[in-house]
Amino acid sequence: MRILAASARFDVCGSGVQEMRSENLPPHFIHRAALPDGGCTALLKVLMTNACINDCAYCVSAASRNVRRAAFKPDELAGLFMELNRRRLAEGIFLSSGIAQSPDCAMEGIIKTAEILRRKRGFKGYIHAKMLPGASADRIEAICALASRVSVNIEAPSAAHLKRLSSQKNLLEGILAPMRQARNLHEAQPHLIPSGQTTQFVVGAAGEKDADILGTTTNLYQEMGLERIYYSAYQPIAGTRLEGVPATSPWRQHRLYQADWLLRNYGFPWTEVSLALDRGGNLPLKTNPKLAIARARPWLFPVDVNRAGYDELLRVPGIGPLSARRIVEARSIHAVSSVESLRQLHVRYREALPYIWFKGMTTFAKQMSFFPKLEEDDTGRDGGQGVSCGCTHA
Repeated sequence: MRILAASARFDVCGSGVQEMRSENLPPHFIHRAALPDGGCTALLKVLMTNACINDCAYCVSAASRNVRRAAFKPDELAGLFMELNRRRLAEGIFLSSGIAQSPDCAMEGIIKTAEILRRKRGFKGYIHAKMLPGASADRIEAICALASRVSVNIEAPSAAHLKRLSSQKNLLEGILAPMRQARNLHEAQPHLIPSGQTTQFVVGAAGEKDADILGTTTNLYQEMGLERIYYSAYQPIAGTRLEGVPATSPWRQHRLYQADWLLRNYGFPWTEVSLALDRGGNLPLKTNPKLAIARARPWLFPVDVNRAGYDELLRVPGIGPLSARRIVEARSIHAVSSVESLRQLHVRYREALPYIWFKGMTTFAKQMSFFPKLEEDDTGRDGGQGVSCGCTHA
């Protein structure tokens, strides 16, 4: 368990995953995963095996690494989880695996574990299962019939970038084909994989730019209907081919999640989000992407907070979807005419004031002078329901 739980630590399984401390179990066995609705669940996250024939340049389970290998049998892992579930330590399970012989053989172990849980043990709760790159269509269909959510990690934004990480993985046939099949199965039978599918990038390992990642992200949301995309900052691991490559800054991961939030939750088009990129095609580490977009289009501001439409309000730094709706509702009763009114509507008014106007403000210059030291927003929060980091996540 210690070996296989440690090997699974780089897979992200929920929005807001945090380690759950327990007197009875090491903290890395159970992960507290925050859910989109504000709730949370405790997940057992392990690999079926860390034996792998692949030699991915960054992976903790790469074939070339001299590490201890271990494996669970399906009935062992299913029995272990059901005992943890009985003790109310784990409410769901995240199933993944190294590829010891072939993708289909490895998928068979995941499928059998899920079958035991569903059909023999009667477990009706949450199962997140990996679709392993290169698995055949019948294995993908089988796991989609059993899992609550499925995922296959894309890892890199293009075939050329992926080739730098692994000579054995094929982007189109091994990764995008299972995604497309899962999407089609869910569209034809919505009761299958009710929590949808996700994927994950390894950020900074392949020398890609943020523009590459976010361009692919946009296409994946539009074409594959993914529920979430995760971004994992590359961390060098001894004994891998990339061990000498510097670690990716956590701020880069943070900014990608903020840009993703604009695409997925705010409905910003890619052409608009791309305005936040610097000349090198990357997001500035010191500036919230939404603030960078606003600065790139100064002619749009200030907006009249009492007349601007919802979409206009949503472009204002410090105003998110929730606070924009509150403003629209509030001004149908009375005008928004003070900083106190903004505060009561949960607007992050320190960020918003340079970009809005309401009756009672004399000039825009005076408005800007309220907070002369306001340069950057590194908080990741925006208007009560704004651009959140999401880096520790469902």
